[in-house]
Amino acid sequence: MFRILAPAALIALTACTTEVQEAEPQISLELMQDVTRTLSSDAFEGREPGTPGGERTVAYLIEQFQAAGLQPGNAGSWVQEVPLVEMTSTNFTPLTVGDLEFEHGSQWVGVSYPQVERTEITDSELVFVGYGINAPERGWNDYEGLDMAGKTALILVNDPDYAEEGLEGPFNGRAMTYYGRWSYKYEEAARQGATAAIIIHEDFPASYGWNVVEGGWTGAQLYADTGDGGADATAMNGWMTRDAAAQIASAEGLNLDELIAAASQPGFEAIPLSQSVSASFDSTIRRFTSSNVIGILPGNQAPTEYILHTAHWDHLGRCGAEGEEDQICNGAVDNATGTAALVALAAAHAEAGPTARTQVFLAVTAEESGLLGSEYYGANPVYPLDRTVAGVNIDALYVLGKAQDVTVIGGGKSELDGYLADALAAQGRTSTPDAAPQAGRYYRSDHFSLAKRGVPMFYIKSGQTLSEGGAEAGEAAYEEYNTNHYHAASDEYSEDWDWTGVMQDLNLYFSLARALGDTGEWPNWNEGDEFRAIRDASCASDNEGC
Repeated sequence: MFRILAPAALIALTACTTEVQEAEPQISLELMQDVTRTLSSDAFEGREPGTPGGERTVAYLIEQFQAAGLQPGNAGSWVQEVPLVEMTSTNFTPLTVGDLEFEHGSQWVGVSYPQVERTEITDSELVFVGYGINAPERGWNDYEGLDMAGKTALILVNDPDYAEEGLEGPFNGRAMTYYGRWSYKYEEAARQGATAAIIIHEDFPASYGWNVVEGGWTGAQLYADTGDGGADATAMNGWMTRDAAAQIASAEGLNLDELIAAASQPGFEAIPLSQSVSASFDSTIRRFTSSNVIGILPGNQAPTEYILHTAHWDHLGRCGAEGEEDQICNGAVDNATGTAALVALAAAHAEAGPTARTQVFLAVTAEESGLLGSEYYGANPVYPLDRTVAGVNIDALYVLGKAQDVTVIGGGKSELDGYLADALAAQGRTSTPDAAPQAGRYYRSDHFSLAKRGVPMFYIKSGQTLSEGGAEAGEAAYEEYNTNHYHAASDEYSEDWDWTGVMQDLNLYFSLARALGDTGEWPNWNEGDEFRAIRDASCASDNEGC
């Protein structure tokens, strides 16, 4: 336990507070264990949205939020309904590119964002568009002078400068920007009028192997039900292996490595290819509603200013192969731990008493399907985003024992860094930069749905320099989990877990929320950050903002 510390530079409060109240966090280990154990039990069937297990999860979280001392967070209701569409595609033909044929699954995958029962791409001209980026503020446009109507964009993953050793370059060097994310590349291809978009997969710049692509982009796919049937999207979005792309380049008399090198240079011009693309598949469509669960602790002096806590309650449901004894992906670490943290933190805040600002606890659905629950909240906020001061996202707490550090994803982006530095100093811990900035992890969890709309958000992961065994032991433990248990049926609760590091992290989250809740400051993104202009515009939109 440690005392709550407001950053020294931010102690001068506005009229909404007179002083920061010290509070000893009484975070219950027993509650953390009980909620994690329950949510990851077989009774919840892997917490897949749109299933009885998902409905059971929502009902259980409402009970737990109420017992923790929260109030319903959505105009008297505990839930925000999230309309979703499930599309399951079958009957894939091979992807043909000129005289080449590529097999679905092993060499390419594709899905339909538009909600149609039949997808057909026929003789669509293929255009190599490099990294598929249109960034006027960086002087970069891979689509310059192109008319993409009816055409298929062939796109490289990540940013043009991902191979740099450091963080200097037109797209922040090794650190991925949003322009490097696959979601951006599909969105931009659609804005350019393309019929289809195919990303070339490579392990390092993607930060995962082809097996992750094949597993995630086959079978049922969930999308937000926006009401327009996905009319603004390309007809097909997909991936292909590097080997398949190399074959296409070779058939054109080109070399893929040379194409990649050219695309990484300023002034690159897209290359129309002589080969055309064809593919087709059928889709069945199911519409249903899932729920975000919302509870609040109203502020006692500035109740219309909000501190946000997020965690996703969903997981993969039944994901084991047919015939396997255990087919339930229980998601104990990912993310029963984070969801339990919302409950335990809420109870601790309720016991400590209200802060000046309102504390919001948001358990979101369908993160595993593309941040759909948090995206829905971001597009339809229960609490105005220009009145949301900041937030913290909790996604997978690693039960590895005490650590000397925390890993900061997206460090250096906002003025929240000062709060974190002071809170860590109070714990006698340090911060460690993201060891794999090329993976773009800041853009891959629920905080991003709020960050891209201007709300400064923490994303802090458990430390890797363990008190027992140091960095070597921490790295080995992370590798063991990610290789053997992440998104697997073996991510199960164990009574042998060492919770001491988790409780360290919960105390840190508690400290940050109290400091933000009791200061009158509005931390912003740093000058030059991609989200700064969005926040500035949001805060200037009316007299009530920020």
